Amino acid sequence: MPARDGTVIPAELLPPFTVSAPPTQVAPFVLCSPHSGRIYPQSFVDLSRLCPLSLRKSEDCFVDDLFAPIAALGVPMIAARFPRAFLDVNREPYELDPELFHEPLPDFANTQSVRVAGGLGTIARIVADGEEIYRNKIPLASGLARIEQLYIPFHAALCDLIEQTRARFGYTILIDCHSMPSAAMAPTGGPRPDVVLGDRFGASADGKITRFLKEALGSLGYEVHMNRPYAGGYITEHYGRPGRDVHAVQIEINRGLYLDERTLKPTKGFAGLQRDLQSLAGPLLTNLPALLEHRAAAE
Repeated sequence: MPARDGTVIPAELLPPFTVSAPPTQVAPFVLCSPHSGRIYPQSFVDLSRLCPLSLRKSEDCFVDDLFAPIAALGVPMIAARFPRAFLDVNREPYELDPELFHEPLPDFANTQSVRVAGGLGTIARIVADGEEIYRNKIPLASGLARIEQLYIPFHAALCDLIEQTRARFGYTILIDCHSMPSAAMAPTGGPRPDVVLGDRFGASADGKITRFLKEALGSLGYEVHMNRPYAGGYITEHYGRPGRDVHAVQIEINRGLYLDERTLKPTKGFAGLQRDLQSLAGPLLTNLPALLEHRAAAE
């Protein structure tokens, strides 16, 4: 699929995402996994100074698989197929790093964000532990092609799922699914909770949603923090509009619970964590909407 300038995205990355859409949606939820894509085209690997395993350090490994049983109960889930190191859809569309490209960036590019300054813009310059991805600067046309052919279709599909859900149920609860390094692998070190819920400090979702999620996960023995160190990225901030009946919550799961962070292979903890998430699905899909609908009826 060529862009307008003829740049071609590797065929392995098309289509850019999967959508698990149930025949009948049973609850007003949409699941999103933007960073679990794990198809690394050889052409991308060849441009990189890193080995394939090092490139995967930014990946939210197997998060789509962790949440798949919830989707199977009757809610849609969209998951990127392309890796975060290739393109990050949890950014503005044009958060671009001038240091990364041969040519000057267009005027509409946001070159001043904190994320760009850290090397983690829409097209990342580094992987999560700070290593530079590319051997050399890359053509601007190739970066814009990734946005046009992968980013824009992904967000168009996510927006459709949100709007279809809102039309059917009157509101949407978007759960943006991620994972975070454990204390042993985090760049800053220090203790990490099991789960971090992000609602942009209350701006992206009704507080009943995050309280419900925190209490439900806590009842299973997980240590849950709110908004620190992750309050929610672009997807949570952009789509979370409680006043317009769209609530968005980011969930970050400690990789140490289910992953060998050095080999990036699932551990024995994967199955237990997946079962726990599935056990929450019933109350989540039934009780949480009832709480919100009760509140709306009382207003």
